[in-house]
Amino acid sequence: MQKRKLGNSGLEVSALGLGCMGMSFSYYPFPEKKDAIALIHKAVEEGVSFFDTAEVYGPFTNEELVGEALAPFKGKVVIATKFGFNIKDGKMAGIDSRPETIRKAVEGSLKRLKIETIDLLYQHRVDPNVPIEDVAGTVKDLIQEGKAKYFGLSEAGASTIRKAHAVQPVSALQSEYSLWTRQHEVEIIPTIEELGIGFVPFSPLGKGYLTGKIDEKATFAQGDIRAILPRYTEEARIANKALLDVISKFAERKNATNAQIALAWVLAQKPWIVPIPGTTKIHRLLENNRATEIIFTPEELEEIEVASAQIKIMGNRYTETMEKSTGL
Repeated sequence: MQKRKLGNSGLEVSALGLGCMGMSFSYYPFPEKKDAIALIHKAVEEGVSFFDTAEVYGPFTNEELVGEALAPFKGKVVIATKFGFNIKDGKMAGIDSRPETIRKAVEGSLKRLKIETIDLLYQHRVDPNVPIEDVAGTVKDLIQEGKAKYFGLSEAGASTIRKAHAVQPVSALQSEYSLWTRQHEVEIIPTIEELGIGFVPFSPLGKGYLTGKIDEKATFAQGDIRAILPRYTEEARIANKALLDVISKFAERKNATNAQIALAWVLAQKPWIVPIPGTTKIHRLLENNRATEIIFTPEELEEIEVASAQIKIMGNRYTETMEKSTGL
């Protein structure tokens, strides 16, 4: 597995990371614990060194899973987790990035992940009630105390990124980015490039749609987040097939799968981009990892750009309520 540096911070990770959320949150039904651990171990064996989780995934159960699975590889992998929600009685109870909440979250994450220091600590969502300077200042203190190494933001806007970076250098921004979610190219990607911040795209496969495996006949189990998202209605899935046709064309040309083409496109955009596709299946993990071997020529990238620019994607990526919590 190739390696990449997330911006100018010195944080080096595998070119593809592994998003672990779906192993116990959002994409029901979940795998058996032993199977999830086996998949994480296989990822390490394949050279994946970057693993993403959060306290709110579960809540707590995903960090516990990741902590147990990666315990044998302490010091050899990079674990990213996130704070930013108030969790009451085992349930998410709104955004909360007050300094005392951050500290409480970090102490819990350290225990569940079975580590002494969090490699990459993200604010999960921007809290409109807490100045970002206070958040960055708290993380700066935690870094000085040895409880975290690097600071990250998730789904933050350009102004927020600049303000935070001025207090404590931001190493990585995590936001959704793929062939059908590209709004960050206008302002956010140029901002983090200017500041030397790495980019960690989640859902680089469009929550599975860009693989071509989710057609209009597909059904989502109760508890699967896609069942409530506008972009995954039957009508939207039919309309958005035009983008799949573009991806499939290149998959045939490159003797690759749709998933590999979609991931390779994200990787080709900048050398400091590290996507974190999630999966619960080892064969999908192996398929995704091969995307790092696909190289596009400038002409091919231009061809994809021209073809995809003519396609209007139907459906918002989130519901209106969910979108309001992104901080963008």
